[in-house]
Amino acid sequence: MNTFTAWCNSHLRKAGTAIENIDEDFRNGLKLMLLLEVISGETLPKPDRGKMRFHKIANVNKALDFIERKGVKLVSIGAEEIVDGNLKMTLGMIWTIILRFAIQDISVEEMTAKEGLLLWCQRKTAPYKNVNVQNFHLSFKDGLAFCALIHRHRPDLIDYHKLSKDNPLENLNTAFDVAEKYLDIPRMLDPDDLTNTAMPDERAVMTYVSSYYHCFSGAQKAETAANRICKVLKVNQENERLMEEYERLASDLLEWIRRTMPWLNSRQTDNSLAGVQKKLEEYRTYRRKHKPPRVEQKAKLETNFNTLQTKLRLSNRPAYMPTEGKMVSDIANAWKGLEGSEKSFEEWLLSEMMRLERLEHLAQKFKHKADIHEDWTRGKEEMLQSQDFRQCKLNELKALKKKHEAFESDLAAHQDRVEQIAAIAQELNTLEYHDSVSVNARCQRICDQWDRLGGLTQRRRAALDEAERILEKIDILHLEFAKRAAPFNNWLDGTREDLVDMFIVHTMEEIQGLIDAHNQFKATLGEADKEYNSIVSLVREVESTVQKYQVPGGLENPYTTLTANDLTKKWTDVRQLVPQRDQTLQNELRKQQNNEMVRRQFAEKANQVGPWIERQMDAVTAIGMGIQGSLEDQLHRLKEYEQAVYAYKPHIEELEKIHQAVQEGMIFENRYTQYTMETLRVGWEQLLTSINRNINEVENQILTRDSKGITQEQLNEFRSSFNHFDKNRTGRLAPDEFKSCLVSLGYSIGKDRQGEIDFQRILAIVDPNSTGYVHFDAFLDFMTRETTDTDTAEQVIDSFRILAADKPYILPDELRRELPPDQAEYCIQRMPPFKGLNAIPGALDYMS
Repeated sequence: MNTFTAWCNSHLRKAGTAIENIDEDFRNGLKLMLLLEVISGETLPKPDRGKMRFHKIANVNKALDFIERKGVKLVSIGAEEIVDGNLKMTLGMIWTIILRFAIQDISVEEMTAKEGLLLWCQRKTAPYKNVNVQNFHLSFKDGLAFCALIHRHRPDLIDYHKLSKDNPLENLNTAFDVAEKYLDIPRMLDPDDLTNTAMPDERAVMTYVSSYYHCFSGAQKAETAANRICKVLKVNQENERLMEEYERLASDLLEWIRRTMPWLNSRQTDNSLAGVQKKLEEYRTYRRKHKPPRVEQKAKLETNFNTLQTKLRLSNRPAYMPTEGKMVSDIANAWKGLEGSEKSFEEWLLSEMMRLERLEHLAQKFKHKADIHEDWTRGKEEMLQSQDFRQCKLNELKALKKKHEAFESDLAAHQDRVEQIAAIAQELNTLEYHDSVSVNARCQRICDQWDRLGGLTQRRRAALDEAERILEKIDILHLEFAKRAAPFNNWLDGTREDLVDMFIVHTMEEIQGLIDAHNQFKATLGEADKEYNSIVSLVREVESTVQKYQVPGGLENPYTTLTANDLTKKWTDVRQLVPQRDQTLQNELRKQQNNEMVRRQFAEKANQVGPWIERQMDAVTAIGMGIQGSLEDQLHRLKEYEQAVYAYKPHIEELEKIHQAVQEGMIFENRYTQYTMETLRVGWEQLLTSINRNINEVENQILTRDSKGITQEQLNEFRSSFNHFDKNRTGRLAPDEFKSCLVSLGYSIGKDRQGEIDFQRILAIVDPNSTGYVHFDAFLDFMTRETTDTDTAEQVIDSFRILAADKPYILPDELRRELPPDQAEYCIQRMPPFKGLNAIPGALDYMS
């Protein structure tokens, strides 16, 4: 009651009067009407001057009617109770007046009057030790909160640092005395009541604190201006941080691509299979360990760039232009070049492996044939140069001649082998075999020797023909053996070569073809066995004849160097090599069957993963069109898809393991699926990029909607109109489509020359880079600017002018007093010194 009395007297004294007893002095209504005139600044109807009860009731009713006209509902308070001196009703009426005229007008960030007053106290006392304002009763008991409010606005009146929380009475008396003496705020509270009461009266404290608020209301304008500046500076600081981070990430990513490209473009190798396999393993390590973090870095870079551009548009700042060579398009082009180099590098590695594998096979084949040929030619030159026939008898001469004929037949039979050796050497040269020098040297030695053999053979034949006229006896059996043994021996040599010949196959059909050919060969062994027995029987017949008739030198066959033992040894070799060849072919068959299983395993998994990625991509694209629910719903669904994609990653990893088995098995084709590991990798990366890009776009749209104050219905209308004219679902509109979209939203664009000028002006806003297309974020930004208002440069300058007390400059101490420390220092570092008239030391030019 004392507080309300003091509050009333603080206003009545302006009219030269006061009250002593609140329940008695308002009974006639005269001072009540006078109080309302003082606090409202308005004139009430002329009071009745009579002293009768009905005169008093009429005056009180005039006061109550005035209160109700101010929008205050008086519940259960009537003129009769006031005239009769009802203390409870009188105090209720005074509290209603205080709420309406002293507290209701308090406004802090669109809160209620009580909440706003409490927030004002909290902000003003936040820097002070031992002050924590949470309510209007216990928080003010120790008096420090009152002292802090006075010191915040008038630090010259109270030395706050000398106050102690342990002296509440001293603190309260200090605050009340200073407020009454210097701030013209009367003592409305009793310090003893505050300290001795468990729960001080909240209304009394609010009434007294409201006097502080109105006393310092002038400082509130400065606080509002400071808040506006803080908001703008905070946006500037965040934008600068995003710009610096973008430059750092872009430089790092481009430098990594620059370092990686020479390695991917290099085609140097030691021309060996082991060297290429090592390069392939290095490439796998690169794709598995080095590239994935760079994919994430690229996505983060694009996200930061889009967020920065959105924030710049929302704060009416110019669009951010990265330094030369670090545009998003530059990074995209560099990334595209990297992926192209990866693809060509991997294709080159696989083709090199196939080429080198064939080279190794050809080199082994060359060595094998050359070894056989050189073994056959060993001693042939000495034999052809021999003059043994000159001391022979007739039969011996005939034998030598037949022997030479057999040799010529053998020589002709070996012509194919020499041609094969030369052809293989030529192919090794064409394919750039790493040891082609030694191959060429050996091939040249064989060809030179072959030419010498041809010449020696012709000369020996001429010599034998010369001696034939003298020596003609022949041995039919030796001749028959020589004729039949030579081709059979060649067949044995060729068969042994074929049985140990190496092969490379990649499909079941190829290995099955080799098995079928081998089975056909085995079917001919019966006839070969008959031929072998027939030839050997000739030798047995010769031996029998020589033993029977004791022919001197008859066991020596004059027509051939072949013996039955030679044929027997080679025939035995052939019979042993056949089952070995069977085993080799069966092993290769099992290998190809295993490769076929790996093909099917990869195809089965790829045919699951590929369609799944395509479905997810279609779903994300549909959400990105903004036609399914609110932005929050879209963001929620996109993050659900993001979680689902990351949860699906083990399937990709499993497929990578299978793909590694495919490459290790040298499997190059798979007829069971249309998908390759490369296409699945690209699809997976595109899906992740699409989800991140759509999440970023939706978050930016939410940021635009919330910061600009547009409704969900407006946003839906903008999206619906944009999608209607985006026929191809590309997320962008051509100029004609954009104009039609604006018209559909009620935007008036004339068809005359002025209308075209206006449209070109709008087009320059939404497409500043003249790309020829309008994207949805630029369209949304334009539409929100058309329907909302934002902070202007003039508003910011006016805010600085308020802080500077209308001076053309501002001092560092003023900035530090009104702004948070970090933003005050931000301004001080960036404002140039003021150089105008009446400048003082340290003055700063806030107009800049």
